[in-house]
Amino acid sequence: MPPRTRGGYTSDAPRRRPTRSERRRRVHLREVDPVPDPDPVEHPQHDRDETEEVFEGARGGPIDRSILQSFHKHVAAKIWLGEDRAPLKLVNHGAKLQLWELDMERSRIYETVHRSGLAPLTSCSHRVASRPMLSAFCERWQPETTTFHMPFGEMTITLDDVASILHIPVTGSMISFPQPLRVDDANALLVELLGTTDVEASRETEQCRSPSVRLLWLRDHFSTITDASSDDDIMFATRAFLLHLVGCTLFADKSATSVAVVYLELFRDLSMVGSYAWGAACLAYLYRQLTTATRFEVRQLGGYLTLLQAWIYEHFPEMFSSPDMSYTESRSRALRWRPHVIPDSLQSVRERLDRLQISEVCWEPYVDHRAEHPLPDIAWYSGCLKCGQVVEPYHPERVLRQFGYIQTIPPRPFTPPRPDRSILLEQYWERWTDHVLTDQSRGRRCHYSGSGESVPEYMAWYDHISHRIVQPPQLRSGFTTDARSSLPSHAASTSDTRAARALTLLSLVISGGREQSVDVFWGALNEAHGILAGSDETSASHSTPSPAPASHSTPSPATLPFFSPATFVYPPAASDDPPPLIVPPPPASVAPPAASGPPPPLIVPPPPASVAPPAPAPDPSAPAPDSTASTTVYVRAKRKKKT
Repeated sequence: MPPRTRGGYTSDAPRRRPTRSERRRRVHLREVDPVPDPDPVEHPQHDRDETEEVFEGARGGPIDRSILQSFHKHVAAKIWLGEDRAPLKLVNHGAKLQLWELDMERSRIYETVHRSGLAPLTSCSHRVASRPMLSAFCERWQPETTTFHMPFGEMTITLDDVASILHIPVTGSMISFPQPLRVDDANALLVELLGTTDVEASRETEQCRSPSVRLLWLRDHFSTITDASSDDDIMFATRAFLLHLVGCTLFADKSATSVAVVYLELFRDLSMVGSYAWGAACLAYLYRQLTTATRFEVRQLGGYLTLLQAWIYEHFPEMFSSPDMSYTESRSRALRWRPHVIPDSLQSVRERLDRLQISEVCWEPYVDHRAEHPLPDIAWYSGCLKCGQVVEPYHPERVLRQFGYIQTIPPRPFTPPRPDRSILLEQYWERWTDHVLTDQSRGRRCHYSGSGESVPEYMAWYDHISHRIVQPPQLRSGFTTDARSSLPSHAASTSDTRAARALTLLSLVISGGREQSVDVFWGALNEAHGILAGSDETSASHSTPSPAPASHSTPSPATLPFFSPATFVYPPAASDDPPPLIVPPPPASVAPPAASGPPPPLIVPPPPASVAPPAPAPDPSAPAPDSTASTTVYVRAKRKKKT
């Protein structure tokens, strides 16, 4: 019987394995000119994630996936599909810092710690962290932009926040290491810089199963050294204390019990400890921990949680904070608050953030603190932050409202380079003054302090590329089974958005006082009416702006005055949520009120054509209407119009 080949045909020739060039040509021909199957069979697509298909235009996810490219793997995507995640386990070592305090008997150690710029960390760390609150904010973190995506726009922790909350240096040398530390190198470093024996170092790293040491081991071996000890012992104890300090605060990892030995290299020369940008490294490390915690399978959050929690207290004081009335501005802002665990559940906090209004945010919380700590210029730096092998982008242009400026559409976020290109990153960081936002990039300041203004086209763009509502409306608390079945997936998002936009617009105009012209009030009422009615006809009936090409670049501030026609038109979204309405100038027939005399009657704009006025109640005593008479009147009016 002739042999059977792989294609199913028979041949008298012996079976031969195809060469590499033949296989390459075969693949090329198959990709270019595929042969249709005469009897096609539908096969399920397993290579595409289920969430990726659901979020094609869903209101719980971005419509334009060009910015948040990994959103289908985000925890918010799973929540929208009904898969919930318990509150994260928090790594907080605030209580452990009090187990190793520097008193008068250890003044020499404290002097070195004070010169390093890390002394405020010994007293400002929070002992308590709220799991529901931090978990809810972690669900809004987006790795591509390194910002929190709130219902009204983006927010993030800036270098100004780090300098004000922690009072540690944010300028200086970048913290970098040549390569990851191995266990043998960690043992040698412990022997050289801490004075331990090789046996003790090997035993400790073996117990940690990594190039790390336990925080308890550092306290047991070095906390008893005082000023009466030898100079070498004091130097070893100072390095151990600094390693213990950064392991409990800035670089707290998810092991919850140990600290990496690689940071000990930073304390080799104790006179140079104060030359590092500790605040920038802390922020990069916290960015990475938040990014890791956005994956649904992650159950723990590391980093310096005091910084994150104090930042929430500062910018959302009416929702979560409990101030300390004995606070003075000479201390770090982390001490301004009394940390506490909020009694709400994670779902409750999530829903409160979904309903959050722009007026509930404190955009500039450090106004009273500027006399002691002015705004650092490096806060405007746009580039990368580095901490060892961690490199994260830093985008102040995405959160201009936190600096008191009107938010514009930011440029696309950049991808950070690889950590092994440390020389280029360090050179870029050393010349940070050449990479700060210019006055033109910052734009214009807000008309009113802390108003959180943005250009008219910002919300339309933001709604297209982001997700603003985390908790699905049909899964919110208080919803019945009938309400869930009859409610569309985007209904709550639409109503919340309209109410938020209308209230924000009216609050900005009301805060301006009575000195504003009647044109501003008329335009604001007209736009608020159109937003709440859910139609663009109120303003579109007066004027139609000319379309402009869509662009992600930052518009020129000179072309975006308050209540002016937009210069950015985004493609229509596949939803019932209308884009922001454009408020035209009032018609010439509406004149401003006179300086004296009674005020003129209020002119109310007509309702949209789609909303019919309510019909009056019929009078039972009135005779039935004559359809012939009404027809006659219509014909006469029509004839009169022709003549």
